[in-house]
Amino acid sequence: MNFNIRGENIPVTEALRDYVEKKIGRLERYFDSPLSTDVHVTLRFLRGEATIEVTIPLVGVIIRAEETHDDMYAAIDLVVEKLERQIRKHKTKLIRKFRLDNNRSLVREAEPVMVADHVEEDVEINIVRTKRFDLKPMDAEEAVLQMDMLGHNFFVFQNAETNDVNVVYRRNDGRYGLIEPK
Repeated sequence: MNFNIRGENIPVTEALRDYVEKKIGRLERYFDSPLSTDVHVTLRFLRGEATIEVTIPLVGVIIRAEETHDDMYAAIDLVVEKLERQIRKHKTKLIRKFRLDNNRSLVREAEPVMVADHVEEDVEINIVRTKRFDLKPMDAEEAVLQMDMLGHNFFVFQNAETNDVNVVYRRNDGRYGLIEPK
């Protein structure tokens, strides 16, 4: 793993850098081969609270977690636990998909193979509601206004300029984000 660690309102000391690399580096045990991906870590200290945000882009999936605590070292420990849960959940999905594909005699190109221990077999995903709606062409600003009027945290819309399906969402810091396809 290649670490890209930056601090906002907090200096990234060698001790802090070593702790982050040591803790997050342990996630490599979930993979058969060492990862050559960049791990983006943002350390933030705001209003007496320490926040760590970690993003690990993998083939076909992005593992991301954020945690806030009074102590930066405790926040690091908590974010690693979140990342481990996400990796185990994703690995379980891959194993189930692989078994299903093998039963159908399909061969597919897979992302880096994860080690077979630490599998959560009891993970069950229940979709309890499905919504269908027409996508209205609009720009991102109008989509944010629609989202706010509905009181939602996200809004799916058709971008009037590109005709692609986009998503606007409210971030934890109160600002907005836009997700668009490549």
